[in-house]
Amino acid sequence: MPQRNHYYLGIDDLAQARGPIASLRYDGAGPNDFAAALTEAMRSPQLFEHWRALQEEPDEVDPALGVTDAAAEARASVDDMQRVDVDLVTSLPMSVVRHRLNLLIGKHWSLRDMRAA
Repeated sequence: MPQRNHYYLGIDDLAQARGPIASLRYDGAGPNDFAAALTEAMRSPQLFEHWRALQEEPDEVDPALGVTDAAAEARASVDDMQRVDVDLVTSLPMSVVRHRLNLLIGKHWSLRDMRAA
């Protein structure tokens, strides 16, 4: 069984955090909406498949980016007036987590810590 990790993430301004592709980006209203969107992005191949279909050569996309974790779970809370703290628990590697976060909210996040779950 793959190791599960806690990825502790920070988002400085969730209201401004949007990914570069309009049809794929997060467009919610708050931390709970983001946690639900992130959980879904880790559990389901839907976000990856939509992104892959937009590529010039979809069949050449590394299938390892499309792996999912049915048990992934994200929680998010407001730390101060704008900053959101996210705790993502998943067995997915950082490369997949990074790719999905970038699709959802672009480069508007930072990895604060990572620990075994």
